[in-house]
Amino acid sequence: MKTALVFGGTRFFGRNLVEALLSKGVEVTVATRQSSPDPFGDRVKRIKVDRFDGEALKEALAGKSWDIAFDQLCYTSIDAEIMSQALEGKIKRYVFTSSGAVYDRGPDLNETAFDPYTYALKMVKADEVSYGEGKRQAEAYYFQKGVFPVVALRIPIVLGMDDYTERLLHYIKAIHHGESVYFVDPSVEMRFIHQKEAGDFLAWIGDSDYEGPINACATGVISMETLMHQIGDLLNKEVIITTEEEKESPYGVYMTRYLNTDKAAGMGFSFTALQDWLPQLIRDVHETIK
Repeated sequence: MKTALVFGGTRFFGRNLVEALLSKGVEVTVATRQSSPDPFGDRVKRIKVDRFDGEALKEALAGKSWDIAFDQLCYTSIDAEIMSQALEGKIKRYVFTSSGAVYDRGPDLNETAFDPYTYALKMVKADEVSYGEGKRQAEAYYFQKGVFPVVALRIPIVLGMDDYTERLLHYIKAIHHGESVYFVDPSVEMRFIHQKEAGDFLAWIGDSDYEGPINACATGVISMETLMHQIGDLLNKEVIITTEEEKESPYGVYMTRYLNTDKAAGMGFSFTALQDWLPQLIRDVHETIK
């Protein structure tokens, strides 16, 4: 892997991916429709284009080629079709960020728990299906109609200081201000991944010859009740969990669902332990509201 094209490389763990590629000596081209500054300076090349505009994308990529493309912005089968048509013959490999949401509920889910090779393919837009179904359809398109080798990275909720969704911040703010936090079922368990680890893993799997879906997340399972009390302990605040008063709750899922990473670990990737970095992240996020 000497050259890489990155869609979605200017925010959150897309930035970590670009930094990881640069650290490997890869020549990176960032494709974005934004004009806002990024931290890369003259270390990357840039293409300004709307990834979801098929004709504009074909025009912007005309006459260019890369060893690999990374796509953080593929949400549906229609998105996958746009990218396939634009990149056919221009890359050797393609890695896109899918989601653990492709799975149904359950603990310790390995890659065989959802099979995109046989899943009924439908051409859908993001506003027509749930997030998880959109990702299932994107995977189904690539693995059934793909025109280049594909890796689908299945990850859980990503945590980090650059998380523009502010989901962890939501709970830290509530506990800081003495407000209740709502969960349908506080005993529901999850795994998470740090934004740096997500970026590092993307670059690592991109440098391999692996094809197909693959899970990635930090080791260690945590229930939402335990996570809230960990936040309370670190902030020295009382935690009030309610299952009665329905409120906004970004992690308020109603089922345990977490990923098994034996495949990636067996290939040689060493995952972090959640509790090695979660406490400090909670402290750092808390500092932003003081």
